[in-house]
Amino acid sequence: MDGERLLWLATVVVAAGFFAFNVQKFTDYLRLGTAPEDRTNSPLARLTNFLEIGIFQKKIFRDSIAGPMHAAIFWGFCVLTAGTVEFIVRGVVPSFSFSAFLPHWLYAFYLANQDLWGVLVLGAVALALTRRLTRSVRRLQGAETHPNDPLLILSWIGALMITMFGMHAFELALDPTSPMAAAPLSLNMANALHGVSEGAARAGLEINWWLHGLLVLGFLNYLPYSKHFHVVTSLPNVYLSNTSGPGQVGVMRAMDLEAEDVEVFGAADVQQLSWKNLLDGFACTECGRCTAVCPANATGKLLSPRKIMINVRERLEEVAPVSVGGGNGNSEAVLGKRLLDDYITDEELWACTSCRACVYECPVSIDQLEVINEMRRHLVLTESRFPEVLIPTFESMESRGSPWAFDPGDRARWAEGMDIPTMAELTERGERPEVLYWVGCMGSFDERSKKTTVAFARIMQAAGVRFAILGQEEKCNGDPARRLGNEYLYQTLAKDNISMLDQYGVTTIVTACPHCFHQIGNEYPQLGGNYEVIHPSTYIESLLAAGRVPLRDGETANAVRSFTFHDSCYLGRYNDVYDSPRDTIRRALPVVRMQEMPRSRDRGFCCGAGGGRMFMEETTGTRINADRAREALATGTDAIAVACPFCMTMMRDGVAANGASTPVYDIAEVVAERLD
Repeated sequence: MDGERLLWLATVVVAAGFFAFNVQKFTDYLRLGTAPEDRTNSPLARLTNFLEIGIFQKKIFRDSIAGPMHAAIFWGFCVLTAGTVEFIVRGVVPSFSFSAFLPHWLYAFYLANQDLWGVLVLGAVALALTRRLTRSVRRLQGAETHPNDPLLILSWIGALMITMFGMHAFELALDPTSPMAAAPLSLNMANALHGVSEGAARAGLEINWWLHGLLVLGFLNYLPYSKHFHVVTSLPNVYLSNTSGPGQVGVMRAMDLEAEDVEVFGAADVQQLSWKNLLDGFACTECGRCTAVCPANATGKLLSPRKIMINVRERLEEVAPVSVGGGNGNSEAVLGKRLLDDYITDEELWACTSCRACVYECPVSIDQLEVINEMRRHLVLTESRFPEVLIPTFESMESRGSPWAFDPGDRARWAEGMDIPTMAELTERGERPEVLYWVGCMGSFDERSKKTTVAFARIMQAAGVRFAILGQEEKCNGDPARRLGNEYLYQTLAKDNISMLDQYGVTTIVTACPHCFHQIGNEYPQLGGNYEVIHPSTYIESLLAAGRVPLRDGETANAVRSFTFHDSCYLGRYNDVYDSPRDTIRRALPVVRMQEMPRSRDRGFCCGAGGGRMFMEETTGTRINADRAREALATGTDAIAVACPFCMTMMRDGVAANGASTPVYDIAEVVAERLD
């Protein structure tokens, strides 16, 4: 082996060793997370996510400009990595070539693709640099931890492409019969070098070869010290995301409150998070798409989901060397701080509406909401720190089974005169209903929501559905308590409800509240409650499709001819129910015009009531519901439709706050209005 090849081999070994050292250090950092986490379930669903979101960049294309640009760079790197492997090995074994394993035509196709993707990457890099230097992208302003890092990385990638083409061109200039002639751009560049002496061409090849090699190895080892480490971590993060498998979307982590060895509930520092939460921090690209869609941030609140993840990474990088490396001169100061308070404040955490817009929008499937939920749990369960306004809510849920101080005996007053049986009454008669109608607290006590409750009950009666209610035996499903961090209260309510449902042998539940719908259907299984839960939008649509709902001809009494529909976060992004509410309205009103808001379906903007915010006041910035109602009013439709009692209240208040009188209807009311 000559000296040059020996030098290259030594360079590769040192670079690979240093990279392996950094990866090992990174994995040691992740092991600091102690919260239990198993991401081995649903391998097929995870693989689907990996291909759709990771490889085919499904989410990145939601951005019509930056999406294709980023995808071109990513796919280019995937293709060019094969060429890089061949390049590295040829530096040690000059005779090595993929042509020894591939048919001639396939190897020629491979070389042409190296050329093609090199051009696409170079063009995408040029566009990205131009945008960075000439345009102010709002979601990137003032939040990047290393604002010059993207410029360095993009320039580095550009230099990699230029040296690659230079290397190929000089190789062809020296040997026009080289297989590289199958690469059109490299061939044209070689033709442009016509007349260059053999010595100059050899020197050009040598310079470009070494520059390219050092840039490749340098890039690899710079990544662990850059926010662009997501180049390495993003694909595993997508595969391991909790958006995989049935019942996993938006489900909060199970918590064993009776574990004897647990001293701290929730998370106050990175050590109490899971390894996956910590991986999320390293996978964050700081692109700002999560913060750009956050309703709290958009209306002037302190919360920024991007900052939450950056803080997780920063704190881990601060405390991990002390914990893993055995300490240093600053260890006492470092260990004296924590993620909560020193990095993330209470105000940020309590501003979250749990709408999951941040999680849905993230191109690498980071779950910012899980970190927020775990820190809220710590505030409530371990430190008893929460807004004073929540005290009556917690006390009422504990003593009355409802967030509001209503008499539990009044839960079924809405049904007086409707001849609706309770489960207790049917059980006494030895009868079983088709479905249990879980009314929910809003549907039972709120005067406006009771109209929706009655409307849906009338539809089921008209369709001949045999259903029953629980009456005063029903309690709050526990969602507000859980989302506000009070896991103990949640589990108390949930276990009581599960015991009662199992006692009656309930298997199928229909509920108009998306929060009840999600909680009972997706999170009760953690505590042993397994039921089929259906939302009225889906249920009514199926009844209409089956011809079971008798509708009269002609216009409704309200003569509403156009609607805009506001998507509930817990119905849409949590449970992927988007079409049923719209189709239900269209079936009930064949002549109706549906006008979508700019932010609709999976891009929908929260009403502001989720995450327990229904029971708190907005004291910073503008009101989320007023902002959303303004967007609905701008469509100019006759009415606004919703499919959630929380959304009903928030949208009505938002309309009033905008000085308008546009009516807000639940989809059940739209159908009930046309009952024959």
